[in-house]
Amino acid sequence: MEKVLVCGAGGFIGHHLMRYLKEKGYWVRGADIKLPEFSSPDEADEFLQIDLRDMENCLKATEGIDKVYQLAADMGGMQYIANTHADVMRNSGLINLNIAEACKVNKVKRVFFSSSACVYPEERQLTPEVVPLKESDAYPANPDTAYGWEKLFSENLYYAYAQDHGLDVRVARYHNVFGPEGTYEGGKEKAPANMCQQVAAAPDGGSMWIVNDGKQTRSFCYIDECLEASYRLMESDITEPLNIGSDELISMEDMAQMVIGISGKKISIENDMTKAQGVRGRNSDNTLIKEKLGWAPSQKLEDGMKLTYAWINKQINPAG
Repeated sequence: MEKVLVCGAGGFIGHHLMRYLKEKGYWVRGADIKLPEFSSPDEADEFLQIDLRDMENCLKATEGIDKVYQLAADMGGMQYIANTHADVMRNSGLINLNIAEACKVNKVKRVFFSSSACVYPEERQLTPEVVPLKESDAYPANPDTAYGWEKLFSENLYYAYAQDHGLDVRVARYHNVFGPEGTYEGGKEKAPANMCQQVAAAPDGGSMWIVNDGKQTRSFCYIDECLEASYRLMESDITEPLNIGSDELISMEDMAQMVIGISGKKISIENDMTKAQGVRGRNSDNTLIKEKLGWAPSQKLEDGMKLTYAWINKQINPAG
């Protein structure tokens, strides 16, 4: 039985991945500075609550491990990463520097690094009618956030370890993954969870806010689709970066209306012009992953949003 480490197993994608890999029959160790908020760490065979910015902890986490899924990062939604630069770069940079070296020292067979659509250049994302971003668009580099720069640096870090030390590397560029059992309040939540939280908490006839004019566009990938694509990539022989996302583009205004429709409430929408909106448009070009892995998302955004809203609504209104 292969032994797998999930770094960042206390986070949204990480704890879902930990559960997914257990169901696949792997022996799974989770590692994170925090415990999963909405599930039990006992879903793993072993869970280490440790700080991966510390090299000794990374050596401990990777000991006896065959494959590593490296998802640990200092991250959050746009309101977080647009206002947190040095901490994001330092914390995530330290984690990746340590994990790469620990994988070398402990002779880990393969490492999967979760990069991000935030690596893509700002100038390619200036209009809501954005041309879908393909993997080769990452260079010449000009991410719009420190978070994106750190992800791009760490992609190259792992590839340097592949070149110099033979580390077998897989890189996924995630595009806005969402779903149940994720952060929905506190400032680190992403747009789908934030909107679901606002609508669930609002009384019928109440209001919610969206960032800027609401015309900015994104695509969103449901968690189950992300897990399947990530696993396929890890088990493949594809070493180049691959987008993992949906190409179903939606404006934030339309997403808000979608959530309101799902709730059955009458909610008015207010525009908050003070908050960071990020780039004006971002969409995933899935041509390469379809070609290399035969994968494409099958679930419509609205179906995933219904499941996400139902879960968040239950957290906020447990009595129904």
